[in-house]
Amino acid sequence: MVTADLLIGIDLGAGALKTSIVRIDGTLAGEASAPVATSAPHPGWSEQDPADWWRAMCETLPRALAQAGGDAARVAAVSFSAGAHTQVLEDAGGRVIRPAILWNDQRSGAETAFLREKADARILEIGANRANPTWTLPQMLWLARHEPQAFARVKRLYVAKDWLRARLTGTWETDFIDAVGTLMADVDTGGWSRDLCDMIGWPMETLPPIVPTTAVVGAVTAEAARATGLKEGTPVVCGTSDTAAETYGAGMIREGLGVVKLATAATVSALTRAPHPDFTVINYPHVVPDHWYVIAATNSCASAHKWLRDTFFRRDGEDGAAVFSAMDAAAAAVAPGSEGLFFHPYLNGERSPHWDPLLRADYVGMGFNHGPGHFVRALYEGIAYSLKDCMLALNAKGLSFTTARLTGGGAKSALWRQIVADVLNVEVELPAVAEASFGAALIAGVGVGIYPDARAAARAIDIVWRTAPDPARAALYARGHPIYADTQKALAPINHRIHDFVRGR
Repeated sequence: MVTADLLIGIDLGAGALKTSIVRIDGTLAGEASAPVATSAPHPGWSEQDPADWWRAMCETLPRALAQAGGDAARVAAVSFSAGAHTQVLEDAGGRVIRPAILWNDQRSGAETAFLREKADARILEIGANRANPTWTLPQMLWLARHEPQAFARVKRLYVAKDWLRARLTGTWETDFIDAVGTLMADVDTGGWSRDLCDMIGWPMETLPPIVPTTAVVGAVTAEAARATGLKEGTPVVCGTSDTAAETYGAGMIREGLGVVKLATAATVSALTRAPHPDFTVINYPHVVPDHWYVIAATNSCASAHKWLRDTFFRRDGEDGAAVFSAMDAAAAAVAPGSEGLFFHPYLNGERSPHWDPLLRADYVGMGFNHGPGHFVRALYEGIAYSLKDCMLALNAKGLSFTTARLTGGGAKSALWRQIVADVLNVEVELPAVAEASFGAALIAGVGVGIYPDARAAARAIDIVWRTAPDPARAALYARGHPIYADTQKALAPINHRIHDFVRGR
């Protein structure tokens, strides 16, 4: 009899879908990723075709299974994670109505302003978060105003990971963490909020049932098994948002331990017993029961790194990973502080602590002494300074940590990891597998009882690298951050004027 000793986590990121197969002891047995395309039909828009997610999942599952030995009968359970706020809308026939609006889409600025003027404090009271273009609530108000025919056709709303999971099971549900991420849920009752839905005229019957993150919601159907290589009948666990899976998969199960994510966007998270509703931070329930985690986030991180590579460093046909390595080496040859070159990473507006979709990125302080390596190092430092802004927003709520665990693709750079440690002035640790798909796999294990609870599963996490901040560099960056912050403040009104200039106002 085959022993079911493998767990699968599938994470839908902004640029790729990743499947990880994890042994019960927490070691990686196989993994595969496939790109997913993002379209921007108008400035500030960010959309994806859900059919592309399904294609990527059907590509990665067989490849990851092959790495893990090829026996799908060994898979004990599957679970999912994906970016919060991103929704898929289906009509009465189960057809996708329009492309999914992503979490980093900025189109709903006017709708956000309307909701804030109408019910800013009430939204915060019910949903523990403030309306921003990131959230589903203002995005769906935009839909009602600008695509009313699409709005009227909606019979089911899926959050991204739930739509993907439904391709395996045919079921319709979400977890409370992702429900909070829509800004349509009531954090006190644990259910959907009629008050919030009524603010935009949203029909509550289109919202899915809410189940625990670790609930088994179904099994792989025969049709899905043929498409993916999974075994029919394999249990499927609900799962949650990518940041929740990442913070959990990094082992943030106690206060005093934070998580810094260096992914498409960057986040700083701290664990707490209750939400801290405030206009400057984001609150989510945690995978560990009776806990929350509070986030401050910067919109552009690895996405800014990729932009710099593709715009200024990469030639046609060059291997992207090799170019990243060369950029990293050039940055390492530059002295800390980049000889006075500063970078603000606002390529797609900004979240914490500014919450301003009109902020723009910049390099400030350029001179003839600056070469390619300076621009790379300044980008690393600028994103770390933005993370410092995020950490200060958490500190203002009484939340702090002395050790941060890193997740996301940016954590692969030893130089960037050290810069984060020095700028934040905290010890930094790197888990062996620092990705949401790993956290989703652990959630799958909790759901089917392989681990007795969420805390027990987190003990499978292995730390492979750690560093303390260097006192001299930390002192240098402590002097640099006020310059970074003052420059941002001075340029903000000019950023707004540039926005009007581009719009022809």
